[in-house]
Amino acid sequence: MRSLFWRILASFWLAIALVAGLSLLLGHMLNQDAWILSGHPGLHKLPEKWTTLYEEKGEEAAQDYLQDLKRKYRIDVQVLNDAGEAIVRGTFPPRAAALEARQQNDPKPLPWRRLTTEYTSPKTDETYLLIYRIPHPELDAWHRESLLWPLSALGISLVVLTLFSLLVTLSITRPLSRLRGAVHDLGQTTYQQNSLAQLASRRDEFGVLANDFNRMGARLQSLIGSQRQLLRDVSHELRSPLARLRVALALAERAEPAEREKLWPRLTRECDRLEALIGEILALARLDADVGSAAAIDLNGLLEHLKAETEQGSSDQIVQVNVDRNAFLSGWADVLERALDNLLRNAVRFNPSGAPIELSALQVGDSLRVSVRDHGPGVAAEHLAQLGEPFYRAPGQTAPGYGLGLVIAKRAAEKHGGTLILENHPEGGFIASLELPMTPVA
Repeated sequence: MRSLFWRILASFWLAIALVAGLSLLLGHMLNQDAWILSGHPGLHKLPEKWTTLYEEKGEEAAQDYLQDLKRKYRIDVQVLNDAGEAIVRGTFPPRAAALEARQQNDPKPLPWRRLTTEYTSPKTDETYLLIYRIPHPELDAWHRESLLWPLSALGISLVVLTLFSLLVTLSITRPLSRLRGAVHDLGQTTYQQNSLAQLASRRDEFGVLANDFNRMGARLQSLIGSQRQLLRDVSHELRSPLARLRVALALAERAEPAEREKLWPRLTRECDRLEALIGEILALARLDADVGSAAAIDLNGLLEHLKAETEQGSSDQIVQVNVDRNAFLSGWADVLERALDNLLRNAVRFNPSGAPIELSALQVGDSLRVSVRDHGPGVAAEHLAQLGEPFYRAPGQTAPGYGLGLVIAKRAAEKHGGTLILENHPEGGFIASLELPMTPVA
């Protein structure tokens, strides 16, 4: 995490330094005639001021203005007309002019910098050529003064931007560090949701990520807890048939051959019960495994198949199928078939002969409700909330079973993104419904 911190900080600071360097380079490139003419206090708006004095007050006032400029900034100025003739005497001495003329054949640099600019009078439309000769010491001194404030501002900006980069870097790495700690706690099964409460209250992407992580952590903890509870319940449920098998075997060892023959059906029955219990446990475990990608389900074909299987296994029961023509569903057909098969077997146990079992798939808003209704006695209201828990059976229930059928149906509904609804029907009997979202296959 420290490495990421320095990488992000270095990236921000490198970007800042690059921008600063480019700014300085651009400033150096712009440090040409135009920048000097517009920035030097002695040359700024000099053509306008001189032209106004010359046209309004005459040559003497214009010449005095150039003399004052010479005394204050040591800048020599010549003013020429369109014909190249001097309009005023100017301040450039003849000896300096001769030196400049000789310099054309001499590679030695001159002790001044020569700048020129043209200005057209808005009153007379006369065009004036102004020639400036700035000594290098004066130009260097002005450069130092003119760059002092930009460099100071640049330094302050670098400090401020560095602090800002530090804050931005910390705002990225600190949430990542908290998430890393939460992942570590989750791996050690010591995760607490309040550990990311402050991060989850943020309104940016980290807040969304923390909320998603909280939901994932709660879901994983719930699954781990349910798996542990299921393991304890399975261990408890397996003890009973195994204990009965041991008793029967012990009796068979001491019994006479005739009595031993009577014990074999009991042993077979206990083995069948144990096999059925293990089969339901394995079916429940397979629901949490990867069963491939979702696909479109033929609802009508699936329900008709379940109808035929149920009526074949229970000849005294009739199943009525009702499928909405507009209903569709994508998911896992084998998972849904196992869930509905468990619901139908429960309905067969309690449904009286001659009354039909209603199997329907109807569209309710954006959801599909697949229901199994029987006309039996129903379940007491105080026990409805506990239905669907592993190995729970309502008091007074004498029908065979281990309390896993509704658990399998509930897990199947959750796998499809839906819920299992268990309730007594207003007109009598019991109805179990899988409410599933109708999502088409992509």
